[in-house]
Amino acid sequence: MTRTAEQMKGRAGRLARLMPSGPSTAARTPFVLLVVLLLAGGLISLLLLNSALNEGSFRLSKLKRETTELTDEQQALQRDVDSYSEPDALERRARELGMVPGGSPAFLNPDGTVRGEPERATAQPSPTEVPEASAAGPASSSGSASPSASPATPSTAPTAPASNSPTPPPTSPGR
Repeated sequence: MTRTAEQMKGRAGRLARLMPSGPSTAARTPFVLLVVLLLAGGLISLLLLNSALNEGSFRLSKLKRETTELTDEQQALQRDVDSYSEPDALERRARELGMVPGGSPAFLNPDGTVRGEPERATAQPSPTEVPEASAAGPASSSGSASPSASPATPSTAPTAPASNSPTPPPTSPGR
């Protein structure tokens, strides 16, 4: 066994000669600097990533708020369009423009003949004029009522010619 111990001493001795004797801080310094730089770089990159995420979050909340406002505005505009499209509103605006309902239409057959008798559109007293006259009624009941301030009488109101013969609905000869 002495020989193996001597061989071990010989090997250990040769290895000991390869290693410098004493504390070696020069070999640790680059490793410590590398670790510190990696940690600092990781922390800085996390800080930048966190800042970018916060900026994106603020932008997202701003865009959501703008989307909500624009959706509310769109719904308000759609309500306005719907209220203007109602038949009563269309009729009221048409009467304000002086339009009157059309009379009985006439139809042209494919051979060029006219079916039905067309009637001229005439203004009839509109139901919207009655509330205006009744709204003026309480104001004129203070004792200064005059015949010119009274609502239109049947003799002055335009009347439509009475037609008791209904116009037949249009039909195609081939059906």
